[in-house]
Amino acid sequence: MSTTRIFVARLAGCGVFDRSGDRLGRVRDVVVVYRRAAPPRVVGMVVEIPGRRRVFLSIGRIVSIGAGQVITTGLISVRRFEQRASEVRVVAELLGQRITLNDGSGESTVEDVAIEQVGPAEWEVGQVFVRRPRTGPAPFGRGATAFVKWADIRQQDTGGRSQSAAQLIQSMADLPAADLASALLDLPEQRMLEVANELTDDRLADVLEEMPEEAGVKILARLGDDRAADVLEVMQPDDAADLIGKLPDERSEALLDLMESEEADDVRMLLAYDPDTAGGMMTPDPIIVSADATVAEGLALIRRHELAPALGAAVCVTQPPYEPPTGRFLGIVHFQRMLRYPPHERLGSILDTQTDPVRANTSAAEVSRILATYNLVQIPVVDENHRLVGVVTVDDVLDRLLPDDWRSSDADDEALPRVTTDTSAVSTVPQRVPSRRSPRGRAR
Repeated sequence: MSTTRIFVARLAGCGVFDRSGDRLGRVRDVVVVYRRAAPPRVVGMVVEIPGRRRVFLSIGRIVSIGAGQVITTGLISVRRFEQRASEVRVVAELLGQRITLNDGSGESTVEDVAIEQVGPAEWEVGQVFVRRPRTGPAPFGRGATAFVKWADIRQQDTGGRSQSAAQLIQSMADLPAADLASALLDLPEQRMLEVANELTDDRLADVLEEMPEEAGVKILARLGDDRAADVLEVMQPDDAADLIGKLPDERSEALLDLMESEEADDVRMLLAYDPDTAGGMMTPDPIIVSADATVAEGLALIRRHELAPALGAAVCVTQPPYEPPTGRFLGIVHFQRMLRYPPHERLGSILDTQTDPVRANTSAAEVSRILATYNLVQIPVVDENHRLVGVVTVDDVLDRLLPDDWRSSDADDEALPRVTTDTSAVSTVPQRVPSRRSPRGRAR
């Protein structure tokens, strides 16, 4: 091995490559097992491969660790990682843990863990980087740090106290919201709730939009009403409605009363529709413009970086008012069509006359068929008076079509091949034991 001591917090996020230099994935955690009279032994790493699948990489298949990368033999089982009872994940479970120093100097918090090579394909926990409690009066001061050996610390029974998630959040700071949601779902439930509680409102809102509703409800239940309302306000109204609809009626009303009236009204409107209809799936914040708006103005609206791609695929043209429910819906203009016309062209003159809107009570199955038949990314939704009330985007439909546990489903694991950079052969290495297991798009 090229490096004998590696700090795990710095290792998280590093690329995993085969000997030819082809990237296989990224390190997300290090797995250790405790030993009675010796430091914990490293048994492998949790690696995220394409498709956001987290798999186990045995330490015996690692050729070298160093220079911000991990080199492997090139063979990785794509069976989804499932943690055994005897295993501990360093990033997910050790960082932020309170420990007691055996020298009698008191408590500290684990900020990083160093693993050291002790033999061929053998690694163990060496030193632990800890931070002592703040002792000075400075409000933003931090306690002293120290490197201690594993034998010089004693882990505490937290007794129900929350474990600091600051280090874990920092190690996941570069993850897209969907990947962070998957990472949280892989954590033990209590740890997932601790980490979610320490995320900012915006970041937590993005994560909740990517999570199964059951997990989102558990996280909201952990938050106070004021914080939960703040997070729901930031979420897309359709995602917020899905979560609020799963809460007890009493708390749902309490949260809606605490939300800003505009956001609460959008959510209440969505809750009035059957979930399996266009009204129940739609996003009530499409880009809405007048017929006199120009191509340049339309492109400027969809160019905003914070706009979800599906919402930016087209603009809706209506009569005033331009807030759902709008005036009479006139038509839709897809962004590709806008690219074919000069900037001064009026959008009202280039409407797509072949895309008919659907009614709010149209079934989800019918909406899916329309999107698939005409290769659409979004379709407008109107009420009985032909007023625009929202749009259904392809991601809304996928959320309905996929099973509730699609983020963690292993139904197709047995059919997946082993990942190898040699495409001329399939690996026959024995597999690991199976028991291991966006902001609003409204335009005014």
